Amino acid sequence: MTIVIPDLRVRVFGIRHHGPGSARSVRQGLEEFSPDVVLIEGPSDADPLVMLAASESMKPPIALLAYATGEPSKAAFWPFAVFSPEWQALQWAAKNGVQARFCDLPAFNVLADQGIRTVREGDPLSELAAAAGFDDTERWWDSVIESSSGADSFDAITEAMEALRETVPIDEETAHREAYMRQVLRKTLKDGAERVAVVCGAWHAPALVGALGPAAPDARILKGMSKVKTSLTWVPWTHSRLASASGYGAGITSPGWYHHLFTANDKTITRWLTKVARVLRDEDLPI
Repeated sequence: MTIVIPDLRVRVFGIRHHGPGSARSVRQGLEEFSPDVVLIEGPSDADPLVMLAASESMKPPIALLAYATGEPSKAAFWPFAVFSPEWQALQWAAKNGVQARFCDLPAFNVLADQGIRTVREGDPLSELAAAAGFDDTERWWDSVIESSSGADSFDAITEAMEALRETVPIDEETAHREAYMRQVLRKTLKDGAERVAVVCGAWHAPALVGALGPAAPDARILKGMSKVKTSLTWVPWTHSRLASASGYGAGITSPGWYHHLFTANDKTITRWLTKVARVLRDEDLPI
């Protein structure tokens, strides 16, 4: 494994999208690190919409919508729930007067490449789950990460992802995205930021820690990417569309449970069973 020398100006929080434990850990980590800029995985051309996330009328679940201007059937969504780490990062930044920006590929690149994206085969996390004695990746992640939240877990998550990435080829789409994230991070540091927090999917974390190196190789990766004129906005969303059963690639098994897990401060199981009982009784089922 490569020895990584950390850049003390940068703290990378590798999260699970829509993970309540990850969301709590991110809030705790941001409080401890106290960055002056927060970079969040999401389309960078949505930066003008970041300030709207601070509005009291913005109640998740909501989503960033990007569509090809004049061709709305070509669209992409970036959903956020209250228990999404990215949403909590946006809220923390707004509350503390800290600049927040998105750092992933712009939507004008994402939409231009729709239909020709590569898909990573298999689930590399299943190897970690199996090593821990779990036959289900979701149950392993929930047990190890979501139910054991804490800001000190991020370094271990990044180390585990780094080990996995040494055994799994990085596809072209991931290479483009990570090259762009590094370019945004370089520019943020060059512009004078002294403490930068990066909130991104755990899989990408190893690509952003340590010395960034020269920009030229990443510029070559990104050179010649297709573009399309796009329009972006915030739109209402639903928990059902966050479920993996809906076909959403980063979906979760039970959004309602994750919402409860994030918002219930005590007696989590008792309150959940009571809520379920009330729903069933409203349907005239004898519970």
